[in-house]
Parts: sequence; C-alpha cells; structure tokens
Amino acid sequence: MNILIFGPNGSGKGTQGAIVQKKYNITHVESGVIFRENIRNDTELGKKAKEYINKGDLVPDDITIPMILNRLKENDCSNGWLLDGFPRNREQAVALKKALDKENIKLDFVIEIHLDREIARNRIMGRRICENDGNHPNNIFIDTIKPQEKNGKMVCRVCSGSLSARSDDQDETAINKRHDIYYNTDEGTLSAVMYFKEVSRQNNGAPAIIEIDGTADVKTVSEDLLSRLK
Repeated sequence: MNILIFGPNGSGKGTQGAIVQKKYNITHVESGVIFRENIRNDTELGKKAKEYINKGDLVPDDITIPMILNRLKENDCSNGWLLDGFPRNREQAVALKKALDKENIKLDFVIEIHLDREIARNRIMGRRICENDGNHPNNIFIDTIKPQEKNGKMVCRVCSGSLSARSDDQDETAINKRHDIYYNTDEGTLSAVMYFKEVSRQNNGAPAIIEIDGTADVKTVSEDLLSRLK
C-alpha cells in the first residue's frame, strides 16, 4: 500500500499518518528527513542539495525526486510507504507521478485532510505542552482536549501539570506563511492535490482519493480514514 498524505499544518496530518503507518505496517517517509539524511551521509545528491541550501535556494526537483525515489526503493518500504511533505506544488506532483510510473511504482491512495484555514491556525496556536509529559494532549481551542482550570489557571487535563506554549506555535506570521503555501490552489500544495484528483478521474479512480473532514476529534477522523483505506 503506497500513499500520499496531504493536510495543512494543524490538521492532524502527522497524527493520522502515524496511525495509518502502524495499522498497515508501512514506512512513514518524510521529505525533510530524506534531505537531512542525504546531507548527513554525504551522498552525491546530498552534496548537490547542500549547495543550494547553503545559498538559501530551493533544491531543484531533479535532485529532490531522485532522493525520494531512492528512499521509496529501500527495503523497509517493500511493504508500502506513506509519503508526507512532498509534493508541494503541481509541477512537483507531475514530476513525481512521472518518476513513479517510470519505476513501475504504483501509487494506491491520496489522502487529503480538509480543514478550514482559521481552524487550522487556531489549533496550532492553541497547543499547550505539559511539563510532565509532552504527549498529554491539551489545546485551548479543541473542546475534547481543552485544559482544565485550577486555581485560576489552565493546567494539563491529564495530570494537572503546568502548561506552556511553544514559541513557534505562537508565531502567527510563520504559520500564515506556511498556510499561504498550502492553501494556494494555483501554485501551492492544493494545486498538487488537484492534479492527483485529475489523474484519478482519468484513470478510473486510480489512485483512489480519500477526502477526510479534519474538524472532528482524532478518534473519529482515524476511524473514518481507516474504514476507507481498503
């Protein structure tokens, strides 16, 4: 089972990806990790990518896509993979599809998690970290995991520990910049999603497109998603 997953920051894409990866015993492949591993291991592609990164330039697709293909052909991906973080625009989507076809690698599913931009931003800015356990879910904008109030302040809903917010979660300018890229249907990530929907329509539903309402709680979203990954 080979999957692409899309969703804006704040949609729970990472959480749902981890659930799918565990359920189907496939490898979760993140584009950012691929870059770091190639650079750290000083591969030929990594060296080329580092030259662009050091200059503050975007790494060209003719370097990025071979990196991704090499990763998808590794042994741990033989049972399937879930690719997260790529492609980010239509041009990359077209190039990735062409490369997969050339290597006879079938793309089975494209998952798109829908979430209103304002809700996505609030979910990011509403995240709170528990001092006792960073895995305790707390978010001031999500009723099901809203922190408790104790002695006039918000505390962890699980253990009553003190809460804090990550500085990057409160950087609204940075959040908006990432969302500008994702929600752009002409040049951004949604244009890549639209491309795969076109491919699916032209190929009798291959790859299968799964559109998920991301406004529900994690359990409801995962149940909906897993019921349709068949």
